[in-house]
Formats: sequence, C-alpha cells, structure tokens
Amino acid sequence: MRRTPNTIYKSVFLFLLCLGVQAQMTLDKEKIEHAMVRAMEWQEAHPIFALAPTDWTNGAYYVGVSKAHESTRNPIFLAALKTQGYRNEWKPLYRTYHADDVAISYSYLYANSTRQNLVDLGPTKEFLDIHLYEPNKWRDGSDKMEFKKILWWWCDALFMAPPVLTLYAKQTGEEKYLDAMHKYYMETYNLLFDKEEHLFARDTRYQWGVNDKDLKEPNGKKIFWARGNGWVLGGLALVLTDLPKDYEHRDFYINLYKEMAAKIKDLQHEDGLWRTSLLSPESWDHGEVSASGFYTFALAWGVNNGILDKATYGPAVKKAWNALVACQHENGMVGWVQDIGADPQPATADSWQNYGTGAFLLAGSELLKMD
Repeated sequence: MRRTPNTIYKSVFLFLLCLGVQAQMTLDKEKIEHAMVRAMEWQEAHPIFALAPTDWTNGAYYVGVSKAHESTRNPIFLAALKTQGYRNEWKPLYRTYHADDVAISYSYLYANSTRQNLVDLGPTKEFLDIHLYEPNKWRDGSDKMEFKKILWWWCDALFMAPPVLTLYAKQTGEEKYLDAMHKYYMETYNLLFDKEEHLFARDTRYQWGVNDKDLKEPNGKKIFWARGNGWVLGGLALVLTDLPKDYEHRDFYINLYKEMAAKIKDLQHEDGLWRTSLLSPESWDHGEVSASGFYTFALAWGVNNGILDKATYGPAVKKAWNALVACQHENGMVGWVQDIGADPQPATADSWQNYGTGAFLLAGSELLKMD
C-alpha cells in the first residue's frame, strides 16, 4: 500500500523549506546553547525508556548530554550526567550479549574524564569482557533467528558499542579493546554495507538477493532507514574522536565516514532535514529529527576536524541546524522524532523520544564549534 503525506506534513514541509534561506546566516552560539539547555531540561522532566533507565534509549540521550557538557562546560549538563550515573550505580543493563545494553556506559566514561575517582568503571569492564570474549548465542551463530548470526547483526549496534570501546581503550590504555571492536565492526560492515548505495541495511532482512523476497519501497528501491544510517554515521564520528591517530585500521573508519558523509549530504532535502526512508522520501514526505540530528552532528564534526570540506558541507550543516531548531517546541520538547523501530515510519510535530533529544544535543555540540 502506497504511503502518502497528510496535510499537516505538507504544511510543515513547506514551512521548513522557507528556513533554507537562513542557512548562510551567522550562527548565534548563545541561542544554540539556550536551545540545548531547554531540550535537556524538558527531557529530564519527562523521563522515558524502553526497558530500564540504563537501556539504549537513555544511552543515546546521555551521549548527547555528555557532548553538550564537553562543548559548553555548562554545569547543568554535568549535573544530569552525575545524577543518572549515581542512580544507576554506574551499571550497564543486563544483556551482556547485546550491544544496546552498554551504550549507557559512554556517559559514565565521559563523567569519569571530568573528575578522578568519580565513577566506578568496574561494571562497564565486566560487561565489555563478557560481551567481547565469552560465548553467546549471536556471536556463535546459534540463535534460532537466521538474521542474528553475528555479534552486531543490526547496524544500530555500531553506535551502541564501538564508541564505548574506543573511549574505554583511550582511558585505560588497553588496545585489545580496539582490536576486538574492529573485528566485530568489520563483521557488520561486510554483512550489511551496500557498496552500490554507500549505505547500511538495517539488518539482513532488508538486503536484496539473500532472502526469499526482496523488501522494497513503493517506488521499487531498497529500504534504507534514515535513523539506522544515522546511528552508523554518528557512531563513526564518536569512534574517530577517540581512536588513536596511529591506530593501524584508522584509515578504514576515515574512508567509510567520508563515503557515507558524501551520500548523506546528497540526500538532504531543501528544508534541511532528511526523510525516514532515504531512497523513497515520498513515502513519508516530512523531516525526521533523530536521523537528522545524528547527520548534523556527524557532518559538523567532519567540518570541524578538517575531514570534510567546509565550503561544501558547512552550508548543509547550518541549514540542518536551523531546521532542527524549528522542530523544537517553546517548552523545549524536540518533536518530529520517529518512535522506536527498525524501518522507516512517520513522525509528527508532537512525537518525541529521548534519543531524539540526544541527537539534537549532539548536533548543537558541534555547531557551537563552527565558525
């Protein structure tokens, strides 16, 4: 059944389109930080999670809070990090075979960098050692579901675990965690990366030529989920931030980042946002904030670190930020966030999730560093 936008989506699309003319304006960094603080304050007052306060949704949110503090040094962000860490007893979630359940540890590691002996990293180390080095049903290929035959069988995992591993290795000096990260990252890359489209399938169910029936969009194209690829590109920026400059496999991550960044830039719409289905934007013809936030963060990071050309990518980043801010309500809530899922689905002005707020904070954290 063909999906079509409703009148509200069209109206917002046209409204955001008008914002494109503002993309060249000078960034008001005071307003950026203010928008970030309002977003975090609203989110802290409206806690939400899928399984527990230590799950991946909060993990992604507090990655954003961590980077917000790093870029602003505003103590309100660090207070939120400390509060949730103490409340969680600095523990990941319980599924040691599941990359999602260690994402929260990124915020613990960041908090650890702000003050010596603040954080108990023991639970994180225990999780990582079990996750990487002990048998489990995915790593061993013994899971009953055919598409769950490697440790990180879904592309979202490349945001959840690798940034934690690179930051943990940086803080402890134990390179074995980088080598393990690279091993499992390559498994996911080799399984899910589409070299023709320069994008990741969410998992093998969305690949062509490997299933009984190829899943397609109404326009006949492959299904590439915007947030799924946002997880990957945002995760790459985080990994490269902490990966040693002389690490033997660093060029692989740089090249993958640049390849995906070029593709994602080409898929940005005139209003500044990206659609939930990257190759079938007409399926849900409105912008989506969680994916767009991750892309904005990742592209801005590339510009700020001299990896992407400023003249080429800078205007796209500024346009995207203006569009993201237009999706923030007066009370600070960040709307137009697709709900938890695994494929392209719609959002509305009033749909929100904590990971959407996290993506918004990540984007703002890099915009603050731009000229």
